[in-house]
Amino acid sequence: MREGLLRRKPGEALSHLQNKCVNIFDKDRKMIEFFHEPCYTGTTFRPNHRIGEEGFMNKQHSKRSAFSGKIGFVLSAAGASVGLGNIWRFPYLAAKYGGGIFLLVYIVLAVTFGYTMIVAETALGRMTKKSPVGAFGTFGKSGRLKFGGWINAVIPILIVPYYSVIGGWVIRYLSAYVSGHGSELAQDGYFSGFISSGLSAEVCFLIFTIFTLVIIFAGVRNGVERVSKLMMPVLVVLSVIIAVYSVTRPGALAGVKYFLVPNVANFSWMTVVTAMGQMFYSLSIAMGILVTFGSYMKEDVSIEESTENVEVFDTAIAIMAGLMIIPAVIAFNGGDPSQVNSGPGLMFITLPMVFDSMKFGTIIGAVFFLLVLFAALTSSISLMETLVSVLMDKAHMKRKTATIAITASCLIIGMLSCLGYGPWATITIIGMQFLDFFDFISNSVLMPIVALLTCILIGHVVGAKVIADEVKEGAGSFHREKLHRVMVRWVAPVMLAAILASELATKVFHLFTI
Repeated sequence: MREGLLRRKPGEALSHLQNKCVNIFDKDRKMIEFFHEPCYTGTTFRPNHRIGEEGFMNKQHSKRSAFSGKIGFVLSAAGASVGLGNIWRFPYLAAKYGGGIFLLVYIVLAVTFGYTMIVAETALGRMTKKSPVGAFGTFGKSGRLKFGGWINAVIPILIVPYYSVIGGWVIRYLSAYVSGHGSELAQDGYFSGFISSGLSAEVCFLIFTIFTLVIIFAGVRNGVERVSKLMMPVLVVLSVIIAVYSVTRPGALAGVKYFLVPNVANFSWMTVVTAMGQMFYSLSIAMGILVTFGSYMKEDVSIEESTENVEVFDTAIAIMAGLMIIPAVIAFNGGDPSQVNSGPGLMFITLPMVFDSMKFGTIIGAVFFLLVLFAALTSSISLMETLVSVLMDKAHMKRKTATIAITASCLIIGMLSCLGYGPWATITIIGMQFLDFFDFISNSVLMPIVALLTCILIGHVVGAKVIADEVKEGAGSFHREKLHRVMVRWVAPVMLAAILASELATKVFHLFTI
């Protein structure tokens, strides 16, 4: 049949093929999908055999980049997940909301809610072989669902700039420890003086952005995957070294007990809400990353096994981060856990003081901030890759052109976050500095909305059965299929609505404080 088609003219070949296929016409989408034996895998229909606005066998799809295999996907997805959310945000939230009970709640949510969203987004990406915008547009018949794809693209645009600003702060601290000036970081007012300096913070921000730019330029396999394969094992080794050193400090066992042993007395509703919010940040849910990386995943790679590996990797690093920071800070403060929940200042104010009190503090400080830099880079390249993928798919840009365009927007928006603590400190949005506002609007508002729309799309439009078939494509089985179906259709939407309502009530309407 294939040889006969090759002898025909293009128009005749297409007509002949369509006559042999099952045709489905959707008036709203104005798309014809046809399937014949080579296109149908037994469980799911391959999307690159669709006829639509982008044409038959679109060149974008046939030339789309791909990970080399399971290891490439897992390490890249884990690199996206393991970032500042794990090493910076997780420890102080765990300390603030109950220590061991927070950790327990987080793990339960990660293996249910988090698992569900990772599988759904990854499968959606692999089915469509498109960026989040294209993936939502393929199945979303309503304007609201299609809009969900564009919100997916907006979120990284907001996150990458301020993430790069914080990455610049990490570079400044790493350089201080490497040059032997780590003790200066422990001085009162150093951090506030640095971020308000304007020029110095801006230069560090530019350096971090250039690092990200170079990696994205190299492409998916030679850039994102290769860097992740290098950095993630090193990150794990560094985490173990620092965690072991931290828990063996005099008085550190009190911190270990507080962090690992659940105390029901410390439980509250905000423990659940905060753990769910942290999970978004930590697992890269609703950022478009998993959809994008799913579109680079080969069909013979098991989505379920890969998701489980990412879950384990991410949670293990979060626990390591807790063991690195919480015992050391509690020991430094004579057993008082209150200093651990000092929020964003923990890593840049409290920890340098802790390192300065240690015998090998300069070395430990350098190793720690190198670890944080690796974590920040793996996450930033994943976020930027999502944006580049959108421009390549929707605007048909070449990789280099798309990368330059995204970098330019990153520099403009990042400048607001960088100068928002310095010369422009008097300018606020709903009482927040630029960086705090971008963090709030992306993580607390847009991401729950995107996740909710994803649940509606998967659970009630595409169908959980279709996703299950895609998951089985590479493995032949889906062990947690029932859990996934119930979570994505009913449980997850309720939880997401609770997150959104709690965040808005707390930070916008100030109905209660936490």
